[in-house]
Amino acid sequence: MAARATVERYRPDWRQGRVIGWATTTDHKRIGILYIATSLVFFGAGGILALLMRAQLAQANEHFITRQSYNELFTIHGTTMIFLVVVPIFAGFANYLVPLMIGARDVAFPRLNALSYWLFLFGGITLYLSFFAKYGAANASWYGYPPLSDSQFSPGHGQDLWILSLHLLSISSLVGAINFLATIHNMRAPGMSWMRIPLFVWSIEIYAALLVIVLPVLAVGLTLLLLDRQAGTHFFIPQHGGSAILYQHFFWFFGHPEVYIMILPAMGIISEVLPVFSRKPIFGYKAIAFSTVAIGFYSMLVWAHHMFSVGLPNFLNVFFMLSSMVIAVPTGVKIFNWLATTWRGNLIFDTAMLWALGFIAVFTVGGLSGIFLAAFPVDWQVTDTYYVVAHMHYVLFGGSVFGIFAGLYYWWPKIFGRMLGERLGKAHFWLVFLGFNLTFFPQHMLGLLGMPRRIFTYQEHGLFQAYNLLSTIGSGIMAFGILLFVVNVIRTSRAGVRAVNDPWLADTLEWYTTSPPPPHNFEKLPYITSARPLRDLRRRLAEAGNA
Repeated sequence: MAARATVERYRPDWRQGRVIGWATTTDHKRIGILYIATSLVFFGAGGILALLMRAQLAQANEHFITRQSYNELFTIHGTTMIFLVVVPIFAGFANYLVPLMIGARDVAFPRLNALSYWLFLFGGITLYLSFFAKYGAANASWYGYPPLSDSQFSPGHGQDLWILSLHLLSISSLVGAINFLATIHNMRAPGMSWMRIPLFVWSIEIYAALLVIVLPVLAVGLTLLLLDRQAGTHFFIPQHGGSAILYQHFFWFFGHPEVYIMILPAMGIISEVLPVFSRKPIFGYKAIAFSTVAIGFYSMLVWAHHMFSVGLPNFLNVFFMLSSMVIAVPTGVKIFNWLATTWRGNLIFDTAMLWALGFIAVFTVGGLSGIFLAAFPVDWQVTDTYYVVAHMHYVLFGGSVFGIFAGLYYWWPKIFGRMLGERLGKAHFWLVFLGFNLTFFPQHMLGLLGMPRRIFTYQEHGLFQAYNLLSTIGSGIMAFGILLFVVNVIRTSRAGVRAVNDPWLADTLEWYTTSPPPPHNFEKLPYITSARPLRDLRRRLAEAGNA
C-alpha cells in the first residue's frame, strides 16, 4: 500500500512584512496603502512649498525668495497638489476599498494595478528632480501655458521634466482607471446590482470614466508642447502661425473635468460617512447616484469658462456661462440630500463626522463663489485676481482635502486595525478648519480689491498687507493642525486601541470582514438585497434571535 504523501502548505519566498514584499505586491490593499502613504508624503512636500510662498507674501515688498524661485514653488506646488496628492490618494482609497465594497477578492488586473503605482511614484520623483535641472524647475505654472512654457521663456530641462512627469502620471491614472472600471463592471458580488452598490463606488465609476475620456486630450497637448520645445515645431507659438489658445483648449478640456475627478470621490466619501454618524439611511440614494453621473457628463461641457478673458465670441461665452451654472444643480442635489440625511438623525460628532460636516460648509462657499465666476462679466473683472485663488482652494482644499481626512478617520480602523485618537483628531480638525478659513477667506477680499494672483511681491496698498498677513498666519495654523495628524498616526501605530471588525456599525460590505482584512478579503459574503447589506444582516439576525 502506497504511503500517503503530505503536502506542505505553500509559503512565499519572502515574508509579508519585508520591503521586497511591498515592492513586489499585487494585493490591492497593499497597493492602496502605498498610494495613500506616498500621496501624504507629497502632501507634506506641497504644503512646505505653500508655506514658503506665504512667508514671501506676508509683507509688502518682501524679497525672502527671488522671483524665479517663487515661480518654481508656485508651479511645483500646484502640480503636486493636483497630480501627486488629490488624484492619486483617491486612487489609493479606490484600490483598497472598491473590491471590499463590491465583494471581490481583488481588482480585475492586479499586475497593471502595481504598474500604475510605480508609474505614479516615478512621475512624482521626476517632477521633483526638475529642481536640480539647469535653470531650475518648471516655472510656467501648473497649467504650463505657452508661450511662457516654450523654450524661449523657459530654457533648460525643468519644463521638459515637468512634461515627462505629467505623461508618467497620466499613464498611471489611465491604467488605474481602466482597472477600476473593469473591476466595478465585472466583479460585483451576486445580488449587487447597480442600485445596490455603495455611493463611493458610484463616485469611483465616474472618476475613472472621466480619466479615460480626458487624459488622452491632455497627453496630446503636452506632446505638442514638448515638440515645440525640442523639435522646432510651432503648434502653440503665435509668431510662427501657431495658437497659444489651442493649448488652453487642450488643457482645460482635461482641466475642468479634472476638478470633478478630484471632488467626486470626496463626495462619495461624504455619502458614506454621513449616514453612519447620523444613524440614518442616506436620503435620496438614487438622486445622489444619478447626480454623480450628471456632474460627470456636464463637467465636459464647461471647460471654456476658464478662458472667458481670451477673447472667445460672445455666443460661446454665453453657452459656457449657462452650462457652468447648470452643473450647480446636481451638486446642489447632493448638498440638500446630505443635509436631509442629518435632519433629525442621532448625530455622533466623531472626527470623521466633523470633517464631513466641514466639507459641506466650506465646499458650499466655494460653490457659491463659483456661480459668480461662471458669469463672464464678473469673471472679466476678477479672473486674474486672488478671488480665483480663494474659490479654487475652497473647492479643492475645502472639498477634496476635507473629504480625504473624513475618509482617513473613517476607514483607518479597517485599513490598519487601530483607532485614530479622537482628541487629537478633533484638535486636528478645528485647527485646520479655522486656519483654512483664515487663510483663504480674506483672499476673496484681496481679489475684489484688485490684488493680482501669480505675483511674488506687491506694493503696500490699502489692505493688501493686512489680508496677506492674515492668510500667512492661517497657513501656519493649518500646518500645525496637519502636524497633529502626523502625531496621531505615530501614537496610534505604537499604542492605538485595536479596532473590531465594524467599530462604527456601518452598512457596507468592507465592514463585514476583519480589520485589517485577510489577503483573500472575505471568508464568506452575506446575501445582498439592498445598498445596505450589513444593516439587512443585522436585522435578519435580530429577527432570528426574537423568533
